[in-house]
Amino acid sequence: MGNEVQAREIIPIDIKEGYLIDGFPYTGLANAIATESLVNTTSQFELAGVLDSELFPPISIVRDEVPNFPARILVNKDLKVAVFSSYLTPHESIHRDVARVMLKWASDHKCSFIISSSAIKSDESTPSVIGVCSTEAARKKLRDADIPILKNGTIPGIPGILLNEGAISNISVIVLLCKARETGPDFRAGAEICMAMTKLVPGASCNLKLLLNEAEGIEQNLKQTEQDAGPLRDAIYG
Repeated sequence: MGNEVQAREIIPIDIKEGYLIDGFPYTGLANAIATESLVNTTSQFELAGVLDSELFPPISIVRDEVPNFPARILVNKDLKVAVFSSYLTPHESIHRDVARVMLKWASDHKCSFIISSSAIKSDESTPSVIGVCSTEAARKKLRDADIPILKNGTIPGIPGILLNEGAISNISVIVLLCKARETGPDFRAGAEICMAMTKLVPGASCNLKLLLNEAEGIEQNLKQTEQDAGPLRDAIYG
């Protein structure tokens, strides 16, 4: 294996005309919290593969006695949904590689939509979600879900690359943006994003009270994992 990011599948995957959800952490941890919450509160997700690279920290994440790769592919065959779930924030130097793997994987599996998200820092007391997308089909999806569409702005990192590549390749990418408070925990923004995802993905559901309770624990686990992986990340990237 070289330095490139690779998707390694361990079971057959059929999600034709389904959804790929990007669960990598970006600004804060809201995106990862949202996708972990979606997986935890929607039944029948199973481990279908992993994402790996020599540029990922060499670490095993143990959850409920089971060792895990830092980045996993979780699939719900009934809903035709795949989640690229990660415990660690990808280094900026591999953002393009991660985005290209997502786009190719979604194309190979004939997914209809890629959904990503990020948090926008704000002083507003109540977070709200807006969206931005790459195609007219994606814009219709947002309008049908009553999610406002961003008119002007800047989307950095992997979500931004997904939007750009989707726009020129006619791949429907939706990025959900949550207006989180400048101070305070990320789990509330994660809950808002998760609820918005359920409006876009048929069959996905969230129990908001349970989600908020679980999201807080997920945030604590993610922060601890980032802290534990710090020395390994420093050894790779300097």
